[in-house]
Amino acid sequence: MKKNLAVIILAAGKGVRMKSDLPKVLHPVCGRPMLGYVLDLAKSLKPKATVVVLGHKHAEVKKFLPAGVKSVVQKKLIGTADAMKTALTALKGFSGTVLVLYGDIPLLKKSTLDKLLNFHFRNNPGATILFAQLEKPQGYGRILRDKLSSIRGIIEEKDADEFQKDIKEINTGIICFNKEKLSAYLKEVKANNRKKEYYLTDLIGIFYKNGLLVEGIKIDDINEAMGINSRMDLAKASLIMRSRVNEKLMQEGVTIVSPDTAVIDYGAKVGRDSVIYPFTAIESDVKIGKRCQVGPFVHLRPGTDIADDTVIGNFIEVVRTKIGSKTFVKHFTYLGDARVGKLANIGAGTVTANFDGKKKNLTAIGDGAFIGSDTVIVAPAKIGKNAKTGAGSIVLKNIPDGATAVGVPAKIIKNKG
Repeated sequence: MKKNLAVIILAAGKGVRMKSDLPKVLHPVCGRPMLGYVLDLAKSLKPKATVVVLGHKHAEVKKFLPAGVKSVVQKKLIGTADAMKTALTALKGFSGTVLVLYGDIPLLKKSTLDKLLNFHFRNNPGATILFAQLEKPQGYGRILRDKLSSIRGIIEEKDADEFQKDIKEINTGIICFNKEKLSAYLKEVKANNRKKEYYLTDLIGIFYKNGLLVEGIKIDDINEAMGINSRMDLAKASLIMRSRVNEKLMQEGVTIVSPDTAVIDYGAKVGRDSVIYPFTAIESDVKIGKRCQVGPFVHLRPGTDIADDTVIGNFIEVVRTKIGSKTFVKHFTYLGDARVGKLANIGAGTVTANFDGKKKNLTAIGDGAFIGSDTVIVAPAKIGKNAKTGAGSIVLKNIPDGATAVGVPAKIIKNKG
């Protein structure tokens, strides 16, 4: 941004309704902790500083923060106004605009914040609120206006009367502040509500009473500002984010036959002209090359790297495995901790037995190898280039290049040449 900007991310809450030992902001949305999306969003705005307010299990959350992001700890979780006071201790000497974001609102888009910030910079009010209009605004704070339609305050639903609960305009919590005005009036916020907490939203009424202008920008899509407070919210947010991931892949030239049933995590990479068939799960840290076919009923787990022109067919699980180009893995197969060459054929029912009870071991399958149906390869056995196994073989020892092995345990019946 052209103007001085600092971003404060509030991430101190316990998330009681999640009923979880994991800090709420670390719960995954589409395969990634929700706080990660907010941190990326803050970074995209190129602020002078980003401060994250931590609280519940702060040491665990702090480990997730990237270099260059400041953090402070709210010692007592007594409200968002107190959290802002704590955050401002890390912004001494900063002058400009403070943008408040939340670690549990991961769906917000940069274009929305650009609109909010540009308006705030042009008009220079004391504060600018990102608000929405809902027909049934249950659970949200309501925007209060005076007779001239100027914003005069925000009332939280739990503190609102029946008339105020009928107000359609709601506060998303995303607010820009003039930093000097924020610092000056924050101390006037009192714990005068039912929960005895210090609400940042009370500052809007204080600004109004002191003659400071408060503006508002309406958000186009309320889903962007959805806060995650329960497992139901988490599921809804994941669906929305997953739709965005699928849409982006399709725009880049990937065919997703059934977007509603393709579960593709944030961070997965799929090459152009590849086809993803229904009921396929592709986790983060998975790479799929160009012109591949994946699915249906496939689970690709982290560490999977599939080269161009490869087919991963029905009922396959792959994890921590590299597969070369033009290889076929067509039916009922598990490949874990494997290195598979190019132009190989992995027969139906093949299993790499990678775990010996203590550690995971590597299986190597060479270029052009032909693995017969129902073969079990006990790692760390190696299958050589152009080697073959007979159906139902149990491979305990290495098979040289060009050799054929069959049986239980597999024995070489034909060497190269």
